[in-house]
Amino acid sequence: MVWLILALLLWGIIHSLLASLKAKELVLRWAGAGVLRFYRLFYNAFAILSFVPILVIVALTKSATLYTVPFPWSYLMILGEFLAIIVLGLGLLQTDPWEFIGLSQLGNASKQARLNTAGLYRYVRHPLYVAGLVFIWLVPHMTVTLCVFNIALTIYIIIGAFFEERKLRYEFGQEYIDYAAATPMLIPFTKRKKLPALHN
Repeated sequence: MVWLILALLLWGIIHSLLASLKAKELVLRWAGAGVLRFYRLFYNAFAILSFVPILVIVALTKSATLYTVPFPWSYLMILGEFLAIIVLGLGLLQTDPWEFIGLSQLGNASKQARLNTAGLYRYVRHPLYVAGLVFIWLVPHMTVTLCVFNIALTIYIIIGAFFEERKLRYEFGQEYIDYAAATPMLIPFTKRKKLPALHN
Protein backbone atom coordinates (compact mmCIF):
# COMPACT_ATOMS: atom_id res chain seq x y z
CA MET A 1 0.00 0.00 0.00
CA VAL A 2 2.87 2.37 0.81
CA TRP A 3 4.37 1.80 -2.63
CA LEU A 4 1.05 2.66 -4.25
CA ILE A 5 0.75 5.93 -2.33
CA LEU A 6 4.36 6.89 -3.10
CA ALA A 7 3.94 6.00 -6.77
CA LEU A 8 0.76 8.07 -7.04
CA LEU A 9 2.39 10.99 -5.24
CA LEU A 10 5.45 10.92 -7.51
CA TRP A 11 3.32 10.59 -10.63
CA GLY A 12 1.10 13.48 -9.56
CA ILE A 13 4.02 15.80 -8.84
CA ILE A 14 5.82 15.07 -12.12
CA HIS A 15 2.58 15.22 -14.10
CA SER A 16 1.67 18.60 -12.57
CA LEU A 17 5.13 20.07 -13.12
CA LEU A 18 5.14 19.04 -16.79
CA ALA A 19 1.65 20.51 -17.26
CA SER A 20 2.64 23.89 -15.84
CA LEU A 21 3.13 27.00 -17.94
CA LYS A 22 6.64 27.35 -16.55
CA ALA A 23 7.64 23.96 -17.99
CA LYS A 24 6.45 25.01 -21.44
CA GLU A 25 8.20 28.36 -21.12
CA LEU A 26 11.46 26.58 -20.23
CA VAL A 27 11.17 24.29 -23.25
CA LEU A 28 10.45 27.28 -25.48
CA ARG A 29 13.43 29.19 -24.07
CA TRP A 30 15.89 26.29 -24.22
CA ALA A 31 14.78 24.42 -27.33
CA GLY A 32 12.63 26.82 -29.32
CA ALA A 33 9.17 26.65 -30.90
CA GLY A 34 10.19 23.78 -33.17
CA VAL A 35 10.58 21.44 -30.21
CA LEU A 36 7.68 22.94 -28.27
CA ARG A 37 5.23 21.70 -30.89
CA PHE A 38 6.04 18.14 -29.75
CA TYR A 39 5.44 18.97 -26.08
CA ARG A 40 1.76 18.05 -25.84
CA LEU A 41 2.31 14.72 -27.58
CA PHE A 42 5.28 13.91 -25.35
CA TYR A 43 3.35 14.98 -22.26
CA ASN A 44 0.43 12.67 -23.03
CA ALA A 45 2.66 9.73 -23.94
CA PHE A 46 4.71 10.14 -20.77
CA ALA A 47 1.60 10.50 -18.60
CA ILE A 48 0.10 7.27 -19.96
CA LEU A 49 3.29 5.19 -19.91
CA SER A 50 4.25 6.34 -16.40
CA PHE A 51 0.74 5.53 -15.14
CA VAL A 52 0.93 1.89 -16.29
CA PRO A 53 3.20 0.79 -13.38
CA ILE A 54 0.67 2.28 -10.93
CA LEU A 55 -2.12 0.23 -12.49
CA VAL A 56 0.10 -2.85 -12.22
CA ILE A 57 0.62 -2.17 -8.50
CA VAL A 58 -3.14 -1.83 -8.00
CA ALA A 59 -3.80 -5.06 -9.89
CA LEU A 60 -1.15 -7.08 -8.06
CA THR A 61 -1.70 -5.77 -4.54
CA LYS A 62 -3.96 -8.10 -2.56
CA SER A 63 -6.25 -6.43 -0.06
CA ALA A 64 -9.51 -6.92 1.79
CA THR A 65 -12.87 -6.31 0.17
CA LEU A 66 -14.69 -3.23 1.38
CA TYR A 67 -17.95 -4.02 -0.36
CA THR A 68 -19.51 -5.87 -3.27
CA VAL A 69 -22.69 -4.42 -4.69
CA PRO A 70 -25.26 -7.17 -5.39
CA PHE A 71 -27.35 -7.70 -8.51
CA PRO A 72 -29.23 -5.79 -9.96
CA TRP A 73 -27.55 -2.66 -8.54
CA SER A 74 -24.14 -3.83 -9.72
CA TYR A 75 -25.45 -3.93 -13.31
CA LEU A 76 -26.73 -0.38 -12.93
CA MET A 77 -23.28 0.71 -11.76
CA ILE A 78 -21.67 -0.98 -14.74
CA LEU A 79 -24.18 0.78 -16.97
CA GLY A 80 -23.16 4.04 -15.33
CA GLU A 81 -19.52 3.28 -16.10
CA PHE A 82 -20.44 2.58 -19.72
CA LEU A 83 -22.26 5.92 -19.92
CA ALA A 84 -19.22 7.62 -18.37
CA ILE A 85 -17.07 6.17 -21.16
CA ILE A 86 -19.51 7.56 -23.73
CA VAL A 87 -19.40 10.99 -22.07
CA LEU A 88 -15.61 10.80 -22.04
CA GLY A 89 -15.59 10.03 -25.77
CA LEU A 90 -18.02 12.85 -26.54
CA GLY A 91 -15.98 15.24 -24.44
CA LEU A 92 -12.83 14.34 -26.35
CA LEU A 93 -14.59 14.86 -29.68
CA GLN A 94 -15.88 18.25 -28.56
CA THR A 95 -12.40 19.21 -27.35
CA ASP A 96 -10.77 18.53 -30.75
CA PRO A 97 -9.18 15.12 -30.14
CA TRP A 98 -6.18 15.76 -32.41
CA GLU A 99 -5.27 18.88 -30.48
CA PHE A 100 -5.89 17.09 -27.17
CA ILE A 101 -3.50 14.29 -28.17
CA GLY A 102 -0.94 16.75 -29.51
CA LEU A 103 -1.03 15.90 -33.20
CA SER A 104 -2.51 19.20 -34.42
CA GLN A 105 0.42 21.07 -32.91
CA LEU A 106 2.87 19.12 -35.06
CA GLY A 107 1.52 20.70 -38.23
CA ASN A 108 0.75 24.14 -36.86
CA ALA A 109 2.58 25.16 -33.72
CA SER A 110 1.09 28.67 -33.82
CA LYS A 111 -2.53 27.50 -33.97
CA GLN A 112 -4.68 29.78 -31.82
CA ALA A 113 -6.53 27.90 -29.09
CA ARG A 114 -10.26 28.55 -28.71
CA LEU A 115 -12.33 28.35 -25.57
CA ASN A 116 -14.93 25.62 -25.96
CA THR A 117 -18.18 26.37 -24.14
CA ALA A 118 -20.56 24.28 -26.25
CA GLY A 119 -21.82 20.71 -25.89
CA LEU A 120 -20.89 19.09 -22.60
CA TYR A 121 -18.83 22.18 -21.73
CA ARG A 122 -22.08 24.12 -21.46
CA TYR A 123 -22.94 22.13 -18.32
CA VAL A 124 -19.53 21.70 -16.63
CA ARG A 125 -16.14 23.22 -17.27
CA HIS A 126 -14.35 19.85 -16.99
CA PRO A 127 -16.58 17.08 -18.41
CA LEU A 128 -13.62 14.73 -18.92
CA TYR A 129 -12.78 14.90 -15.23
CA VAL A 130 -16.40 14.34 -14.27
CA ALA A 131 -16.66 11.27 -16.51
CA GLY A 132 -13.42 9.89 -15.08
CA LEU A 133 -14.58 10.34 -11.49
CA VAL A 134 -17.94 8.69 -12.20
CA PHE A 135 -16.17 5.75 -13.84
CA ILE A 136 -13.73 5.00 -11.03
CA TRP A 137 -16.34 5.29 -8.25
CA LEU A 138 -18.99 3.10 -9.88
CA VAL A 139 -16.92 -0.06 -9.52
CA PRO A 140 -19.26 -2.69 -7.99
CA HIS A 141 -16.44 -4.54 -6.21
CA MET A 142 -14.34 -2.24 -4.04
CA THR A 143 -11.16 -3.32 -2.26
CA VAL A 144 -9.02 -1.35 0.17
CA THR A 145 -6.31 -0.91 -2.47
CA LEU A 146 -8.75 0.28 -5.11
CA CYS A 147 -10.38 2.66 -2.63
CA VAL A 148 -7.01 4.22 -1.76
CA PHE A 149 -6.25 4.51 -5.47
CA ASN A 150 -9.62 6.16 -6.16
CA ILE A 151 -9.29 8.60 -3.26
CA ALA A 152 -5.79 9.63 -4.36
CA LEU A 153 -6.88 9.99 -7.97
CA THR A 154 -9.94 12.02 -6.97
CA ILE A 155 -7.82 14.41 -4.90
CA TYR A 156 -5.37 14.77 -7.77
CA ILE A 157 -8.15 15.43 -10.31
CA ILE A 158 -9.73 18.12 -8.13
CA ILE A 159 -6.38 19.81 -7.44
CA GLY A 160 -5.47 19.47 -11.12
CA ALA A 161 -8.74 21.14 -12.10
CA PHE A 162 -7.88 24.19 -10.00
CA PHE A 163 -4.42 24.42 -11.56
CA GLU A 164 -5.92 24.08 -15.03
CA GLU A 165 -8.39 26.83 -14.18
CA ARG A 166 -5.49 29.15 -13.43
CA LYS A 167 -3.90 28.36 -16.79
CA LEU A 168 -7.17 28.90 -18.64
CA ARG A 169 -7.74 32.27 -16.95
CA TYR A 170 -4.21 33.25 -17.98
CA GLU A 171 -4.80 32.08 -21.57
CA PHE A 172 -8.34 33.39 -22.18
CA GLY A 173 -8.65 36.18 -19.62
CA GLN A 174 -12.07 37.74 -19.12
CA GLU A 175 -13.68 35.30 -21.56
CA TYR A 176 -12.88 32.41 -19.23
CA ILE A 177 -13.78 34.37 -16.11
CA ASP A 178 -17.27 34.99 -17.54
CA TYR A 179 -17.58 31.35 -18.56
CA ALA A 180 -16.52 30.14 -15.11
CA ALA A 181 -19.02 32.48 -13.46
CA ALA A 182 -21.87 30.87 -15.41
CA THR A 183 -20.76 27.24 -15.61
CA PRO A 184 -20.06 24.80 -12.71
CA MET A 185 -16.60 23.29 -12.44
CA LEU A 186 -17.56 19.65 -11.84
CA ILE A 187 -21.19 19.35 -10.67
CA PRO A 188 -23.81 20.18 -13.33
CA PHE A 189 -26.74 22.51 -12.70
CA THR A 190 -25.26 24.14 -9.61
CA LYS A 191 -25.11 27.63 -11.14
CA ARG A 192 -28.05 29.64 -12.43
CA LYS A 193 -26.30 32.61 -13.96
CA LYS A 194 -26.62 32.58 -17.75
CA LEU A 195 -23.59 32.74 -19.99
CA PRO A 196 -23.98 35.89 -22.10
CA ALA A 197 -22.24 34.68 -25.25
CA LEU A 198 -21.20 31.12 -25.98
CA HIS A 199 -18.33 30.44 -28.34
CA ASN A 200 -18.19 27.19 -30.26
